[in-house]
Amino acid sequence: MQAVGATRPGAWTFARLLPPIDRALHRATSGRATAPELLAGLPVVMVTTTGRRSGQPRTTPLIPVTIDDDLVLIGTNFGGPSTPSWVHNLEADPNATVEHRDRRVTVVARPATDAERDTAWTTGSAVYRGFAEYRRRVTDRTIRVFVLELAPA
Repeated sequence: MQAVGATRPGAWTFARLLPPIDRALHRATSGRATAPELLAGLPVVMVTTTGRRSGQPRTTPLIPVTIDDDLVLIGTNFGGPSTPSWVHNLEADPNATVEHRDRRVTVVARPATDAERDTAWTTGSAVYRGFAEYRRRVTDRTIRVFVLELAPA
């Protein structure tokens, strides 16, 4: 499944099918399952941002990268030409919530440093080979990388 997702046709298909399926499956299983976890063994977190235009909560299933104790998100948009909406939302308001299984935490996103970006690409490509392929395909925009830090209590 990872090999299929890394191809242009696979990424195009998954970009359209997986997010709504993941949200529904996540709700139906009370957060215990998502399609990438079941089909490809990939971790998925539900990231809820505030829509930059609407002000409404927007939940997106994303494959996180773990670096030390931090979660990192890479805005590949399945290797597509446009920046994903969740990236614009975090740039407008870095406050978000992250949910994995039965744990939900409030985080603040910040742009990754150059060193963190390099580590995120290396670590991310080891977890999901699609990241490396997406990086090769995206040539006309900067792929944003965010480090999620726990929000102060």
